[in-house]
Amino acid sequence: MRVSAVVLDLDGTLLQSNKQISIRNVRAVRQCHSLGIKIIFATARPPRTVNHFLPNDLLRLGSFVYYNGAYIQCSHTGTALHKPIPASLTAAVLDRCIREYPESELSLEVLDEWLSLKHMEVEMLVGVSSGPTVTPLEQLRKQAATKILVTGSFSVKPLFEEFSSLLHIVVTDQGRVVQISSREASKEQGVATICSAYGIPEEEVVVFGDDYNDVGLFTCFGWPVAMGNAIPELKQLAKEITGTNDEDGVALVLERILSETVIDDL
Repeated sequence: MRVSAVVLDLDGTLLQSNKQISIRNVRAVRQCHSLGIKIIFATARPPRTVNHFLPNDLLRLGSFVYYNGAYIQCSHTGTALHKPIPASLTAAVLDRCIREYPESELSLEVLDEWLSLKHMEVEMLVGVSSGPTVTPLEQLRKQAATKILVTGSFSVKPLFEEFSSLLHIVVTDQGRVVQISSREASKEQGVATICSAYGIPEEEVVVFGDDYNDVGLFTCFGWPVAMGNAIPELKQLAKEITGTNDEDGVALVLERILSETVIDDL
C-alpha cells in the first residue's frame, strides 16, 4: 500500500495515559513527515489544548482537524473551515439538557473559547488545569457553538431522540462525555477536506484511533489501525490492531511503514 498521509487521534492514541507523547512516537511521526508523508491530527480537542500537548515541531508540520471536524486548519494548503451549531439549536440543546440532566455539567466551545454554565473541575477530564469561563445561560443560548459538551452519568437517549437528525452526537470517554457538533462536522469530513487540498486519495491514508468518534475515519480511509485499548466496535472495523497507547502502538505501525518505504526505494 502506498502511504501518502497519516491521521492521528490524540487521546488514547498518540497520547499516553499520562497525556504525554513518547519519544518513540514523536520520532516515528517526524520520520514519516521527512519522507513526504503528510501528518494530520484529528481530535475532539480545541486548538489551545492541542498546542499544549504537541511539541512545536509537530505543530509546525501537521494539519489539524479540531472538535471532531467542526474546525479545520491546514496552513500548508491554506485550508480553514468552521462548521458551528446554529445559535437556535445551541439554545434548544441547552434547554433540553437543563431539564433532563440537572446534575450534569454543560459547556460550549466557540472556536477556541470555552464557556460553561458553572464552575467545572476539569483537570482529570481534559488533562489541563485551566477551566472554562463561567457564563450566564442567556449568553450561552446566543452562541453559535463549535461544540457542546455534556458531562456526567445519565442516559443520552432523550438527546438522540430529539436532536440526532439535526446534530452529530457522540458519546466518548467510557460514557462520561457527550460531544455535540454540527451535522456537517465529523473527523472523516475534516480529514477528507485536507486530503483533497493535498490531492491525496482516500486509499492512501492510514488512520489511527481508539473511540467512537473515530468510527467514521475507519469506514472512509484506506488503512484503519485500532489501538490495543480501542473500543471493540473500532477493532472490528480495523485492518490492523496495534499496541495500546501506553505501548507506543502508533510507533509500532509507523516504523513498519517507514521500513517498507525504504525497501521500496532501494
